[in-house]
Amino acid sequence: MKRLYYTALGYMIAGLIAGIYYREVTKITGFTGKTMLSVLHTHLLVLGMFFFLILILLEKQFCLSKSKLFTAFYWVYNIGVIWTVALLAVHGTITAAGGLSGPAIAGIAGMGHIILSGGLILFFILLKERITQAK
Repeated sequence: MKRLYYTALGYMIAGLIAGIYYREVTKITGFTGKTMLSVLHTHLLVLGMFFFLILILLEKQFCLSKSKLFTAFYWVYNIGVIWTVALLAVHGTITAAGGLSGPAIAGIAGMGHIILSGGLILFFILLKERITQAK
């Protein structure tokens, strides 16, 4: 359960830093349009911090970490979130700096979303397994 707490804490810190990064980059560049940086901190806080805080409650109730799938879920999900937000940061920074990001950035970001989806699928499989065993 400590690992889940520290993961949530790490995402909270990253989310707050991302909010500051967005504010400072747009201020320095004078950018006033839409950029992916505007949703970076929200992704980190919701997919990271809030998700893992909820996971702590589910762990307490259903002992999710007893599932053989838990470690795979944990790493796949985290890789997916980090990959996704990293590409949001790259794409948003390029946009704020006045550049154009090409289809390669979108494709690589899409891979992050696929990995994240895989993590969510693993999560729901292990959640069902643990709920069924709890009966």
